[in-house]
Amino acid sequence: MNTSNNNTRKMIVIHGGHFSSLDGFYEEVSNVLMKDTDWKVGSLDGFDDILYGGFGIFENKEEVEIVWKDSQKSKEYLGLKATREFYENKIKQGKPFNIELIQRKLQDLVEGKG
Repeated sequence: MNTSNNNTRKMIVIHGGHFSSLDGFYEEVSNVLMKDTDWKVGSLDGFDDILYGGFGIFENKEEVEIVWKDSQKSKEYLGLKATREFYENKIKQGKPFNIELIQRKLQDLVEGKG
């Protein structure tokens, strides 16, 4: 019988009360996920890269539990308006982003489907 000890899991806390914008979110996750490194999160794509592992707190492939406190506050601040601005900025930047895909995602968001 294999009984693993979940007490070895590293717990990381993102505090939604520490930020009220996407840039503030990047700063918070940089502080908690990338501490002791020179690299900072600067985009949602970068955040996604970190979650795949191999960087910051995920460098040693340890099991990590992320707790997001005050997530409702974050949902309000990082919701529809911030998501719309995120997509619009990617469209303005153009390549290397898939503009057609982002425009569809933006349209879905506006229509309440995304």
